[in-house]
Amino acid sequence: MRVNWLKRTAWILGLALVLGGLAWFAWPRPVAVDLAAVTRGKLAVTVDDEGKTRVRHIYTVSAPIAGKVLRISRPFGDHGISRHVGDVVTADETVVAVMQPMTPGFIDVRSREELEAAVASADAAVKQAEADTRRLQAALDFSRTELQRAQALARTQTISTQALDKAKFEVETSEAALISAKAQLEVRQFTRTSLAARLIDPMNRTAPANPACCVQIKAPVTGRILRIIQDSEAVVQAGTPLIDIGDPADLEVVADLLSTDAVQIMVGAPVRIDGWGGAPMQGRVARVDPAGFVKVSALGIEEQRVRTTIEFTDPPDTWSRLGHDYRVIVHVTVWNAEDVLRVPVGALFRQGDDWAVFAVKDGRTSPTVVTIGHRNGRMAEVLSGLSAGHRVILHPSDRIRKGAPVSEREGG
Repeated sequence: MRVNWLKRTAWILGLALVLGGLAWFAWPRPVAVDLAAVTRGKLAVTVDDEGKTRVRHIYTVSAPIAGKVLRISRPFGDHGISRHVGDVVTADETVVAVMQPMTPGFIDVRSREELEAAVASADAAVKQAEADTRRLQAALDFSRTELQRAQALARTQTISTQALDKAKFEVETSEAALISAKAQLEVRQFTRTSLAARLIDPMNRTAPANPACCVQIKAPVTGRILRIIQDSEAVVQAGTPLIDIGDPADLEVVADLLSTDAVQIMVGAPVRIDGWGGAPMQGRVARVDPAGFVKVSALGIEEQRVRTTIEFTDPPDTWSRLGHDYRVIVHVTVWNAEDVLRVPVGALFRQGDDWAVFAVKDGRTSPTVVTIGHRNGRMAEVLSGLSAGHRVILHPSDRIRKGAPVSEREGG
C-alpha cells in the first residue's frame, strides 16, 4: 500500500510541475517599451526647409560693345590683368575685363569673287576719275593762259570787254569742274578702300600694334568678384554678362517655402538658422513675396513655392564664414508659447477620428483619447485627456493592448 501511495504522489507532483510550467510559459510577460512623461514647457511650431545665402546687391558687369573679350581668370599677356573669384575690386579703378575688336569672319567663294570684281570695278572707276582730273587740270591751265593773253590785249584795247569777261568765265568754270572731279576721285578711292576692307578675313588679318585700341571695363562698385560668367576668351555681343560683383558682408538668406506654409509666416517672425556647418544662428523674416512660382521637387512633383527673405539678427562675426550661395536650413517660427502641456509626437496614434496615447499606470496600459492643439516635429500641445506627470508609451507596437503589462526598456 505504501508503495502505491508513493507512486500516486509522484504522479501528482509531476503533473503539477508540468501544469505549472505550462502556466508559467503561457502567462503574459510585461512588454518592454520606451516611456516618456507628459510635461509642461515651451513649445514652438516652425516651418522647416532648405535655404541659401545670397548677397543682397549683385552687380553684373556686361560687355558695353560687341567684340572679343579676353580671358579673365589668367594673365592677358602685355596687359598684365588677372581676375579670380574672391578678388577685391575698387569702383572705377579695378579693370575686370578687356575687350578687343572682333576678328572678321570667313568669306565664301562666291562672295569673294563678287568682292574682287567689285574692287576691280572700283580700280577702273578710280583710273577714270584720275583721267578726268588730269583733263580738267589741263583745261584749267589753258583757260588761265587765255585769260592772261586777254588781259594783256585788253590793256591795249585790242579786244572787247566781252571777250575778256568770257576768258574769266572759262577760268572759273574750269576751276569748279576740277574741284568736282577731285571730289569724285576721292569718292572712287574711298569706295575702293571699303570694298577692299570687306575682303579681309582671319587668314590675312594683322593684329593691332597699339593696345590702346582695346576697351578696358572697370568695376562699377567696390566689393569682391562673386562669379566669372564669361571665363574664356570669346566673341560676345553688347550686353553679354561677364562678371558678378558684390559685397559678401551684405548677406541674407532666401528660402523657397511651400505656399501653404508661407501664408502662416508673418514679417518679423524669428528664424533659427542651422545646417551650415557651424553653430545655430538667429534671424528674422524680412519679406514674403506676394507672388509664387512652380518648382519641381526631387520626386518630380510640381509644387507651388513662395520666396521668403530672411535677414541675420546675430552679429556679423557669427556668420562671417558664410558666403554667397551657401546652403543652410531655416526654421521659421509661426507659433510659440512659453507654458503648454506637451506630449511627444511619437506617442500619438489614431483611434478612429481621434488622437490617442497609451498611458501607463501601475505597469498596465490604458488607451487614452486626447485633444491635440499645435504641434511640431517633436512635441504636441495637449488640450485635454492628460495631465503633467502622466507617462505614455513611445511608438507603440501591435503587441500593446488595453491592460497589457509593460515595463520600461533599459536605457529608455
